[in-house]
Amino acid sequence: MKGNSKQVAVELKTAIEDSGQKEYNTVRETGQLYQKANMDVLTYTETADDGSSISNMMTIHTNKVSVKRTGPVQMHQTFHEQKLSENVFQHPHGNIHMETFTNAIDYQMLTAQQNGVLTIDYTVRLNGQEEREHQLTLTIRPKEDSQ
Repeated sequence: MKGNSKQVAVELKTAIEDSGQKEYNTVRETGQLYQKANMDVLTYTETADDGSSISNMMTIHTNKVSVKRTGPVQMHQTFHEQKLSENVFQHPHGNIHMETFTNAIDYQMLTAQQNGVLTIDYTVRLNGQEEREHQLTLTIRPKEDSQ
C-alpha cells in the first residue's frame, strides 16, 4: 500500500473481565498508518514475552474491524457491530476456537487536530467455555520525526 502513509505511535490497551476478575494489558509500538477514503490500515510489529516478533495488521472501517496477526501466534479476527464471528487462534501450545460477539465499535480517525482512537466492546468464548467481556482501546498518535 503506497500513498498516504505515516509513521505513528500505537498504544493498544485491553481489559478482560472474567467472573468479576479484571485483567489489563498494554502494548506500545511504532507502526505505519495508511489512510484511504473509506478505511484506515494500521500495521505494527509486537515483541512477544519470549522476544519473538508478531506482525499485526488492522483494517478499520466505520462499523467493522479486521485484525490479522502472523508469527508465533496467528489469527484473523473480524469485529462487525452486533454480529458474531468465529476464528481459530493458532498458538505454539495449540489452537483455540474463538467466538466473538461485537457489541460496539467507535472510531475517531487520526487527523492533524486529534489522535486516532478506536474502541471495541465485545465478548469472547474460548473453546466453548464461559464468555468473557473484553474492551479494546487503540490510540494512534503522530510519531515525531526522529530522522
